[in-house]
Amino acid sequence: MSTKIPQDNLDQEIDIFEVSKSIGNFFDRINTKIFNLIQFFVRNRIIVLVLVLVGFGLGLLLDITQKKYKQEIIVAPNFDSTDYLYAKIDLIYSKIREDDTLFLQKAVGIQHPESLISITIKPISDVYRLIENKPENFELIKLMADNGDIKKIIEDNLTSKNYRYHRISILTNELADSKKITDPLLNFLNKTDFYKKIQEAKIANAKEKIIHNEATISQIDGVLKEFSAKANSSQKSNSLVYYNENTQLNDVIKTKGDLVNEQGGHRLELIGFDKIIKDISTTLNIEKKGIIYGHKKLIFPVLLVFLYVLLHFFKAFYRKQKVLMTEKTNV
Repeated sequence: MSTKIPQDNLDQEIDIFEVSKSIGNFFDRINTKIFNLIQFFVRNRIIVLVLVLVGFGLGLLLDITQKKYKQEIIVAPNFDSTDYLYAKIDLIYSKIREDDTLFLQKAVGIQHPESLISITIKPISDVYRLIENKPENFELIKLMADNGDIKKIIEDNLTSKNYRYHRISILTNELADSKKITDPLLNFLNKTDFYKKIQEAKIANAKEKIIHNEATISQIDGVLKEFSAKANSSQKSNSLVYYNENTQLNDVIKTKGDLVNEQGGHRLELIGFDKIIKDISTTLNIEKKGIIYGHKKLIFPVLLVFLYVLLHFFKAFYRKQKVLMTEKTNV
């Protein structure tokens, strides 16, 4: 007695068979294409070898002759001169783009200006320094943060220009010398009559405050010595009077401490006030790196071989289509 196979099971077995057959055909096609590719490289090994050698040689030559170097200067603009600094950097950048070597050499003082590729300036984000001892800045940042993304606010152009330090980056196509590029640039940035006058006034004010504070500190020292002498010579009988004098003495000591701290701040100001655009550090000849920079000797051989394979593919495709079109026309 024969057993009849249900139609659903039969259809399912056929579907599985078709899927297995399709997968097998897919891998067969992959294997065929890999084999054809290997055959292609074997048949054209001389051409491929020449392309690899030419690409490597050309890439090596470009890697050696087209090196780019970055020079970095960290600066601190004084006397609210940040906008002035950014405007000057933008001016120099435009002159580099215009290839105005005369301006760069005569006005700025850069030797071999043709080696310049670009110049940029960016703030060094330091929100903690921005709000340090400045409650108004903290409240402003807090208010702006309530109405938007804090990260965007910190990086915003209006906010970032208030940061203390900024990084000037100069890109050149040859090794740089500080006497030929960075020193002339800093001299150019510090040539401004308007900020020179502000600098002179600020320095004079700082020195005057130091002298005034020194006199006040000397007076306080005299009061402290007098009080010490009185305390040693006689015992205070009235505790209330002693308490009052002791409270006043604490105020005097606190005032002296505040003045001493202020003196330190003024002396630091004088160190930083010696230049309008104060250079903090300079780093020269950082070789530029990236996907392309320094790797052309590896990229070019692959690129040339890929283009050759692509060209061969298009030629084969064109011939195949031409044959098909001819057959259709004949029919």
